[in-house]
Amino acid sequence: MDVEIEPRALGGTVSAIASKSAAHRLLILAALAHGKTDVDCNATSKDIEATISCLEALGARIARTRLGFRVNPIPRTSEGDLLPTAIRDATLDCGESGSTLRFMLPTVAALACGASIEGHGRLAERPLSPLYEELESHGARLSPPGAFPLYVDGRLRGGRFSLGGNVSSQFASGILLAAPLLVGDVEVAVGEPVESRPYIDLTIRALETFGVEVNVRNETGAGGSSTVFSIRSGQPIVSPGTVEVEGDWSNAAFWLASGAISGAVGVDGVDPMSAQGDRACLAALGAFGARVSRRGSAAVVTSDRLRGRTVDVSDIPDLAAPLAAVAAFAKGRTRIVGAARLRLKESDRLETIRAALSAMGCTVEVHNDELIIDGAGALEGGVVDAANDHRIAMMAAICAAHAQGETTIHGAECVQKSYPSFFEDFRALGGVARESEA
Repeated sequence: MDVEIEPRALGGTVSAIASKSAAHRLLILAALAHGKTDVDCNATSKDIEATISCLEALGARIARTRLGFRVNPIPRTSEGDLLPTAIRDATLDCGESGSTLRFMLPTVAALACGASIEGHGRLAERPLSPLYEELESHGARLSPPGAFPLYVDGRLRGGRFSLGGNVSSQFASGILLAAPLLVGDVEVAVGEPVESRPYIDLTIRALETFGVEVNVRNETGAGGSSTVFSIRSGQPIVSPGTVEVEGDWSNAAFWLASGAISGAVGVDGVDPMSAQGDRACLAALGAFGARVSRRGSAAVVTSDRLRGRTVDVSDIPDLAAPLAAVAAFAKGRTRIVGAARLRLKESDRLETIRAALSAMGCTVEVHNDELIIDGAGALEGGVVDAANDHRIAMMAAICAAHAQGETTIHGAECVQKSYPSFFEDFRALGGVARESEA
């Protein structure tokens, strides 16, 4: 799908959609819990649907409700144990969702049910090491990584899992989500510094919602410092009855970035105390020079004189795209650093951010794992390839609203991955976007 956008600054307020990061975690725990759970979730997406599909393949029954989803968990025996014979050798399709894949691998291994895992797009290229090796060393059996289907068998055991701090936080989160199913205590030691730590905190908060306590301590040894996340054996996953998926800061950041560039844009339904690291978008936009205000669960960003700056995205990689949009309109040079893992997203996001902004008239360079953006206060418009990356499509749309000429975004349907109603909300804020078949 192509989307043609006429320049027109956005303004007004939209409601935040549900956080897919939180939804993945809560849906998985609901499927493993004692008792059914109503998961209030005001939006879905291809990634969320991929997780639901996998959980249904494992035996959970998940129905759409007016407010979200009702999750009837995987069947249990009369003694209360999960019933692996009912879910033996399932096929799980993770779509293009890295979170789904990295959370399902430990879950399937913990259930000892065996499964064939499928994926699409760049998912086979996204790294699984050292999660892969740690699962194998604790009793799982897996076919070679790098291609689908990926076969999982064996039974995962408890114990100590060791991960580097510079790898995906999803590895640690996946093990922690599966930990209550394992025999024996579980420790997940993550080497310092722990990148994307807020995503692990989001997992801990989800586990606590389902009655599982996670202890956190710092540890220093001959190999250096680590943060150790531990879960004591024997803690059941217990449904709280109803849980609500909080608003998504990652997607809200695009609208707030638009407000920073021109006009004023607000987002309702975002928790200022959220464990989501991407709430840092407000501080980052303020550092560029925008005016930021908060009231309850609403955030508003208003434009002002923007100046380039250095931004470290090692903890907030999903903010690189909206902040790059702001940098393109700021005066002076912006350096986006700590961005190595952007190369491992739905696209090589360092290169695709560079290509998209360059196509619209901005001077952008990639040096090693940094983006260097020389903002001039304006963009021309142009033709942008979304590169099958939802965040590139959304970044281009925000830039296009403030450009001097029209912009065409090729492959804009990729927003379905995380934000299917993106262009509806774009128009609700006054944007002009025409869709056509490519």
